[in-house]
Amino acid sequence: MTDSQEHNEQKCPIEKVVSVIGGKWTFIILRDLFYGPKRFGELQRSLKGISPRTLSMRLKELEKEGIISRKIYSEIPPHVEYSLTEKGQELRPVFDAMKDWGNKWDILGIREKNES
Repeated sequence: MTDSQEHNEQKCPIEKVVSVIGGKWTFIILRDLFYGPKRFGELQRSLKGISPRTLSMRLKELEKEGIISRKIYSEIPPHVEYSLTEKGQELRPVFDAMKDWGNKWDILGIREKNES
């Protein structure tokens, strides 16, 4: 099997990461959870424009991937809290690198901010 064939049969690690966290809302959900556990309503208020259905789907996908955990509190009224797992916390350097890159380059991505 050639390198090209092997590459086509297996996703590269970057593709795998993007397939898990690259969704429109997923990245922002994770960003919010880096600041600590959040309830569903807190996330929804923070993510202006997301529908409850979409938020619920994204949270389920992230839970299935082992990136977030869902804790149900048995109190009246009951509530659910979402937080990052250890696996999810390990994404922090990825987010920090993207934040640094975004801060370094202007909106158009043409030149460094320091050059102006």
